[in-house]
Amino acid sequence: MRRYGKNTDEDDIRFRPGTHGSRPRTRIRPKHEDAAEGFVLTVDRGRYTCLVGDRSVTAMKARELGRKGVVVGDRVAVVGDLTGKKDTLARIVRVEKRTSVLRRTADDDDPYERVVVANADQLAIVTALADPEPRPRMIDRCLVGAYDAGLDPLLILTKSDLAAPDDLLDAYRPLGIRYVVTSADELAAGGAERVRELLYDRVTVFFGHSGVGKTTLVNALVPERQRATGVVNAVTGRGRHTTTSVLALPLPGTRGWAIDTPGVRSFGLHHVDPSRVINAFPDLQPGTAECPRSCSHTEPDCALDAWVAGGHAEPARLDSLRRLLATRERREGE
Repeated sequence: MRRYGKNTDEDDIRFRPGTHGSRPRTRIRPKHEDAAEGFVLTVDRGRYTCLVGDRSVTAMKARELGRKGVVVGDRVAVVGDLTGKKDTLARIVRVEKRTSVLRRTADDDDPYERVVVANADQLAIVTALADPEPRPRMIDRCLVGAYDAGLDPLLILTKSDLAAPDDLLDAYRPLGIRYVVTSADELAAGGAERVRELLYDRVTVFFGHSGVGKTTLVNALVPERQRATGVVNAVTGRGRHTTTSVLALPLPGTRGWAIDTPGVRSFGLHHVDPSRVINAFPDLQPGTAECPRSCSHTEPDCALDAWVAGGHAEPARLDSLRRLLATRERREGE
C-alpha cells in the first residue's frame, strides 16, 4: 500500500473506480509551448470562437485554467484541432496578460463585476440625439468606466436628422473627447467613413443603451456581417435588444476591430475607486499635491480650486471632473 505525506489532499490522489494502484494525479501542468495564438471573437454557453491565423476555431476552456475567465478580446493559447471544421473542438490552455479590462456592474450597490471585454484601446459611447432622448448621466458613467479601464473615449452621436447636437456637445467639449455626429440617411448611403477614420489600427468597443443605433452603425462599418436591428418603443422610449452577445468584427481596410455589445440600461460603477478618476485629467492632477489627505475633490477645502484660480487649468475642466465624480456617488435614475 502506498503512503503519502501528511500534506497530501484529494487533488494529489485520485483513483479510478474499480482499479487499484492507479498513479496519483500530478500537479505539474504541460507548458503547451507549441500552442497557437488565438483571439477570442465571441463567447456562447461555454464555447469560444477564436481567430487562429485565418481560421475561425471553436474551443473550450481547458481544465487547468480553473475559474479564470475568458472574454471577447482575450489573446489566448490554443491547442488541439485547429482546422476550424464543423464539429471540431480545440482547447484554450492559456490566457495572455491583458493590456486593459473594461468592467461594469449591474448597479452601484452590486459588488459583482462583469468583464465586458479585454485588450480594447477605445470605448465608443453611442448616443442618439433623439428617439430615444440623450441620457447625459449614462454618458458620464461610461466615461468614468473608460478612464478607469485606461481606454480612450469616443463619443458618437447618431440620428442628427432628428435633433441638433450643439447642446450636448457643449457639455463635453471641456473634456477634450473626440466625437463624430452621424445621421440615419448618411449611414444608409454608406457614409460611415468619418467614423471609420477614428478606428484605424484600434480595438474599439461600441457601447450604448438600447435603440440608439449602435448595431446599425456597426452594420454600416462591417456591411458583410449584418446583425439584426430593432426599433424604439414609442411609449417607453426604450429600444429592443437586437444584439444579444458580444462580438468582435474585423474592420475592413483599417487593421482595427469593432466589438459590438448588447444594449444596456445601466452602467454600474461599484468597482471604480473615485480616486482614479483624476487620472483622466492630467492638467488638474498636479494641483492635487496640496489637497488634504483623502480629499474627494468635491470638498470646500480642495486645492484644485486654487489651482484653477491660478490659471493652471480651465474652470470647465474642474466642473467636468466633479460632475464625473458625482456620478460615482449617485444612481443614474436619481
